[in-house]
Amino acid sequence: MANNNANNNANNSANNSANNKANLDSPFHQGEQAIQTRLGVRDKMERFGRKVIRDFMPEQHRAFYQQLPFIFAGHADSHGRPWASILFNDPGFIASPDDKTLHIHAMPVKGDPLADALTTDTRVGLLGIELTTRRRNRLAAHISAPVAEGNNRYIPLTVDQSFGNCPQYIQLREIENLDSQSAPEATMDELTDFDQRAQALIKRSDTFFVASAVTADNFNNTDNNTDTNTDTNTDRSTNNRNDASLGADVSHRGGKPGFVRIDNNKTLTIPDYLGNFHFNTLGNFIKNPKAGLLFIDFEHGHLLSVTGTVEIIWDCDDTEYFAGAERLWRFHIEQGRWINHGLPLRWTLDEYSVNTLLTGTWDEAEQLRQADSQKNQWMPYKLIELVEESSVIKSFYLAPQGHSCPPFLSGQFLTLKVTIEGVEHIRTYTVSSCPADRHYRISVKRETSTTEGQPEGLLSNFLHDELAIGDTVECKAPCGAFTFDAAVRRPAVLLSGGVGITPMVSMARHALMEGQRTRYIRPLTIISAARDIEQRAFFDELNDIADLSNGQIRTFWALSQVDSELKAGKDFHHSGRITAKLIQAVLPLDDYDFYLCGPAGFMQSMYNLLRQLGVSDGRIEAEAFGPAALVRDEDEATSEFHAQAQAEEAIVEFSDSKVEQAWSKGDGNLLDFAESHGFNPDYGCRSGQCGACKCQLLAGKVAYQSAFTAEVADDEVLLCCATPAAVEGEAVVKVVIKL
Repeated sequence: MANNNANNNANNSANNSANNKANLDSPFHQGEQAIQTRLGVRDKMERFGRKVIRDFMPEQHRAFYQQLPFIFAGHADSHGRPWASILFNDPGFIASPDDKTLHIHAMPVKGDPLADALTTDTRVGLLGIELTTRRRNRLAAHISAPVAEGNNRYIPLTVDQSFGNCPQYIQLREIENLDSQSAPEATMDELTDFDQRAQALIKRSDTFFVASAVTADNFNNTDNNTDTNTDTNTDRSTNNRNDASLGADVSHRGGKPGFVRIDNNKTLTIPDYLGNFHFNTLGNFIKNPKAGLLFIDFEHGHLLSVTGTVEIIWDCDDTEYFAGAERLWRFHIEQGRWINHGLPLRWTLDEYSVNTLLTGTWDEAEQLRQADSQKNQWMPYKLIELVEESSVIKSFYLAPQGHSCPPFLSGQFLTLKVTIEGVEHIRTYTVSSCPADRHYRISVKRETSTTEGQPEGLLSNFLHDELAIGDTVECKAPCGAFTFDAAVRRPAVLLSGGVGITPMVSMARHALMEGQRTRYIRPLTIISAARDIEQRAFFDELNDIADLSNGQIRTFWALSQVDSELKAGKDFHHSGRITAKLIQAVLPLDDYDFYLCGPAGFMQSMYNLLRQLGVSDGRIEAEAFGPAALVRDEDEATSEFHAQAQAEEAIVEFSDSKVEQAWSKGDGNLLDFAESHGFNPDYGCRSGQCGACKCQLLAGKVAYQSAFTAEVADDEVLLCCATPAAVEGEAVVKVVIKL
């Protein structure tokens, strides 16, 4: 036993030594590591960081800095408060004698706290950024000697860390230099809160800069913002630390005007978007919850520089409604300065970053929150555009009137209500737009078959023939369980037949848009079947999506009827129906998620084909509307729903009309039963997803015979899925429905 303990102690000592050595060599300090661990990217970033974070400047970085007319700097003052600053001069004012040295031939503007910190060993974070090209690079450095005096004053810096940054969220701007001799003299006003002038600048800003800082002393204290799920191997001692990762940092933040929320005259709330996973800024906040913010009045050359405390908000309902927000952080001002006419530079906005356009504002977030609260209400939408997608499919673009489109997931459907000859009709149609769009697009096939003398496609024919641009319809927010997650790493296959292509277009567009935001496009293979080229819908749109995806999204087309002038490999890829041979030919050997949508026969045949190919039931998702519901060969692991015991016989009373009718087990669900007795309840999907047929249950109990996703309270009944429930001891039960 003693020998075992000795061996264990020796092993533990060796492991601790190895961990300490690894952390000592890491380009990231413990605060940065903690967040990387929390978000599951720690190992990846360690491998990446060791390759791209250097203790010297690559030649291209040296050349980049030397051509800049300005550079941003971050530092901590004598009280440990971070400040963000800008230094500027004619291009060439930054010199690089060697790959570890920069000389900045510029001094801070009047009133900038950096002027009091230009002493040997002061840690400085630098951000070189070209707003005309969206290029940027970062440095951590320290002042290596006293600032040179006289006519050749400059700040001598030695590089501690150097690395490049991606151009996300940087708006393109053109720069103009003013004559410094004619520019007004800079003046400084102090402030302790955000006055009206400061709030006005912040509200219209699409860019600001944030400084943060950590010192060895921060690692002797208990972590701030401690909910970081750090791993047990992170030693808190100051000895277990790479000092090059300490010091100051300055970083760029961009978004649409209004992306910084002014909570009151002391507090700002700021979204944190998906970035490079270094977490230099937030990692510093973990160890030292202080920040300096710099807002620039690009039109007039004024600077708003503030310092204060911060808190990271990891989980908050606000992020659900703010497009692009991964988390939030809140800034509380302690001190600030207006530096009036601080810059002899002006910038004009050319265009917003593509990534910026995928994000939101706080006004939009509030509108989405309100829209979400109204998701079960009928809301007005105006038809703003009509597009013929094929000989049988037409797209309808619907814009909200006096409200915002509630958020939705790609693949879901919209519940729509129109009045035809004084009678309200409700149907559901899959949304073919993607969640990033500011409108809804539904794509509707004209149904021409008849049942008992009535056109089966009553509503689809009305939409195709009668609905005109400018007309208004009522809709409920999209819902449904057939959804697509663009963040999943497993590749997906979208199989569609006919109008079943509509959710696939939404999914493909969503995958592409999320790829632009996150720099990861989920691999997609889209196989679409149509009768002929006339009925082939979204051909150009899906091909454009594939072209923009850099090979991550592929499209294949199967036509049942192929004209002689069509070119194989361009106009179509397969003649006839989708077969196992086609699927095997276009899919590399891999593990896929499959999504099915189309007519009932198509869905069932595709499902059966995939099962025969060995695809598990749990890997097959399908949009199931009414008669298109699949008969599944369920795996044990995916079989969750069990039908409830239904009555043999029952009396069903429809309370509004005081009508009682005898129901028996063969009469089906309560929606079918009500329609067979001359009632016309609202309905949409007829499969338990949209909730349109939901009614109040006044008495009795009901049993559900199929799975549903609509929300149903205890005193409600979903007519399309429910039957009277068996009640022990009662041969004939009674159910009362408000209808």
